[in-house]
Amino acid sequence: MSAILAVTAVLLDNLFGEPRRFHPLVGFGRLANALETRWNSPQTQQGARVRIKGVLAVLLLTAPPTALAACLASTSTFGPAFAILALYAALGLRSLGEHAQAVQDALAVDDLVEARRRVGHMVSRDTDDMNAGDVARAAVESVLENGNDAVFGTLFWFMVAGAPGAVLYRLANTLDAMWGYKSERFFHFGWAAARLDDVLNYVPARLTALTYVVLGNARTAWSCWCSQAGGWESPNAGPVMAAGAGALRLSLGGPACYRSEWHARPVLGLGPQPGGEDIPRAMALVRRGVWLWLAFWFAGGVLDA
Repeated sequence: MSAILAVTAVLLDNLFGEPRRFHPLVGFGRLANALETRWNSPQTQQGARVRIKGVLAVLLLTAPPTALAACLASTSTFGPAFAILALYAALGLRSLGEHAQAVQDALAVDDLVEARRRVGHMVSRDTDDMNAGDVARAAVESVLENGNDAVFGTLFWFMVAGAPGAVLYRLANTLDAMWGYKSERFFHFGWAAARLDDVLNYVPARLTALTYVVLGNARTAWSCWCSQAGGWESPNAGPVMAAGAGALRLSLGGPACYRSEWHARPVLGLGPQPGGEDIPRAMALVRRGVWLWLAFWFAGGVLDA
């Protein structure tokens, strides 16, 4: 049954994409911004007290929606429909593809200004001084990493804990994207959001990396995962990015500018720098992975029946 619900949600995402008028995660983000502004003032951004406030903020923002999802999903009449809607709202496969396609289209007509603007919707790094290769590299990296964050991680937690699992995962992932920085403002307040996301992503990230290995250039992907993932700052993004770069036989990573500060990131993968034509290759890898997961999910349900 859970596999059927997941396929239905994936098909809904493929047909309709993100809700246009009101996306629950957009509303959640606004609420999180308002709470952070109130609790994390510039005068109180140091010390254990702010870290405790960050823990409380994460609990306040994630526990009630997860509990509500658990209650709604447990009802015999509305439960399955709610589970489908919850997973549909949490998935970001079509949205990821639309953002990636917009970057590819701009690069295809040599509109670098538009390409920079479009990739700015996908990444948090500075885009004003990017050349075409930088834009393509940022887009491919975003597709691979968000393949885990917006797609495979969500499917994994839906598989493990149903609608409440998918809701908790996406809310935690959203808070990490907003607060999980080691900047002065978020070093203490965002600690809990970052750690929760690390815990929830530990298994999905490695399953995502394994998916990239299986569906891409397996030998190179596995070698890059084993030799390069540990050098990446994020313990979960490292395996995903290294395996994805190897699977596509591309070189990713390297220096990048965030908020006017250059970060010396290690190089991941093996091969040439990506171009615009590699963006759809990365999306194809993610999409094939989704259908592989669903096929295994169905097979497991049949064998368990």
